[in-house]
Amino acid sequence: MFNQEKASPLDWDMKFKIVVEVAQGIMYLHHGCDIQILHFDIKPHNILLDDKFVPKISDFGLAKLSTANKEAVTLAAARGTIGYVALELINRSIGVGSYKADVYSFGMLLMEMVSLNKDFTRNNDESSKYFPNWIYDHLNQGRDIDIRNVDKNDDKNIGRMMTIVAL
Repeated sequence: MFNQEKASPLDWDMKFKIVVEVAQGIMYLHHGCDIQILHFDIKPHNILLDDKFVPKISDFGLAKLSTANKEAVTLAAARGTIGYVALELINRSIGVGSYKADVYSFGMLLMEMVSLNKDFTRNNDESSKYFPNWIYDHLNQGRDIDIRNVDKNDDKNIGRMMTIVAL
């Protein structure tokens, strides 16, 4: 999806379709199974696309099983990939591990799909600011976020909507 030498970039409607289907997959893992499956490693490399661009969540190496109505799970160590891992899995004083860690990772995945990254913050005084806070502050102040590969107004709206959902 990101290698522009090997393939043409996906249009925004296709990205949106992929995002919705990944969200449905995560919802199934959390609420559709007899036992709750917490993935703990939602990131672009673990979302596979078939020939029709139907996403499949893969790599359950860090996954943990939990009862469906359990609010928190016990973890011996942090799980996930830096940049996508929920902060409560790194610092236990923030909170406990739960299905919400996958929701956080999904939000970071969305930001990656919209092509938002820390490069946008490097040229100003806010470069050390926590990236989701930087995006939130921009949107809250009515400032635009520079979303790459946007040509039409509709595309910009889909990108902005995906950014808000990511937050």
